[in-house]
Amino acid sequence: MVYGTGYGALGRAMMPIDIAVAGCGPAGLAAALLLARDGHRVTIFERFETPQPVGSGLMLQPTGLAVLRMLGLDRMLIERGSQIAHLFGQNARQRTVLDVHYAALRRTGAFGVGIHRASLFDALHQAAVAAAIPIETGRSICETEQSGGKRWLRFEDDSRSGPFDLVVDALGTRTPLAPPTGRALAYGALWASLDCPPEAGFRRDTLAQRYRRASVMAGVLPIGTPPGAASPKIAFFWSLRADQLAAWQGAGLDAWKSDVTALWPATAALLDQIDRPERLTFAAYAHRTLPRPAETALIHIGDAWHSASPQLGQGANMALLDAYGVSLGLRAERSVADALAHAVSLRRRHVHLYQRMSGLFTPVYQSDSHVIPFVRDTIVGPMSKLWPATWIQAAMVSGLIGGPLRPLGLA
Repeated sequence: MVYGTGYGALGRAMMPIDIAVAGCGPAGLAAALLLARDGHRVTIFERFETPQPVGSGLMLQPTGLAVLRMLGLDRMLIERGSQIAHLFGQNARQRTVLDVHYAALRRTGAFGVGIHRASLFDALHQAAVAAAIPIETGRSICETEQSGGKRWLRFEDDSRSGPFDLVVDALGTRTPLAPPTGRALAYGALWASLDCPPEAGFRRDTLAQRYRRASVMAGVLPIGTPPGAASPKIAFFWSLRADQLAAWQGAGLDAWKSDVTALWPATAALLDQIDRPERLTFAAYAHRTLPRPAETALIHIGDAWHSASPQLGQGANMALLDAYGVSLGLRAERSVADALAHAVSLRRRHVHLYQRMSGLFTPVYQSDSHVIPFVRDTIVGPMSKLWPATWIQAAMVSGLIGGPLRPLGLA
């Protein structure tokens, strides 16, 4: 897709401004691309000496793909990933408790894309480099300073950069640019990117999961072929309480593999590839929502504004929608303050809706409760196979509940 300057698209766009994007992850890169293509002077600041992705697999939903389509990157990423048509989960007794089909949405092009974070990062980063957007690396931001309606960035070495008309905070859950809020979640997950032997029998269009009550969850997500790989991979994950990580490490891999295969024998072919603990990465999660995502010349997007359990798989997609909302705000308004208020208004309802849903559904799949998974397996699971529950589940996992695309002009 060819972009113009964006001026006049809504009739009242402001003149080019100086923008600092804090963070070189998907949220920051997408925001930088959108804003630079609208003619603004954008600089990305990244703490690593070499920008790099963190983590294993994720799901691109129709919401995130709509933004990537506007960036001209959707087809590339669909080809690099694996199209997901089905989410399927069983408990330890092999009773089906999750059975979601994107086809239930009855809309063209409704599917998810399982993809390695490196594939998403690589596509966005290459686009930023091609657009000649400056990326300053080794710049660990510790705070911003407001002066005369603008912002300066202060770094850990006590140097400064600025002033900027706008700082876009895409530094994630632990951003130093926002006050602490929310809570750490008890459960995290061990992740690994692995080869998928044909004999394992995992479908390339299905995110498959197994549960033991709500305290144990294993999952297999096809993620296509990441950069540097010769063949398609899958992301394997295993839920684990953060306070049990040390005990897991002490027990050793053999004990853990026995536990996994007892729950899900088909994973044995995957676990054979994990020959040392370092093949697994532990990810911790938090549930937080900033009550004020925008301040003078500063807006927080993605996990810096809102973060939650990955149960609903919306993190990267919400961040992409936030980035697009910022670009629309700047196109629509004459002042930065009005533009930020506009951007927040476009996204607040959807953000709050999914934060509430995440808080409601996370205990169903990750908690120490015995009662909740019993209700899930005996009542909710069977009922979820009936309409309209089939549509509701598909709309929820696709990110489309609440109609987030229409306010952004992406419907």
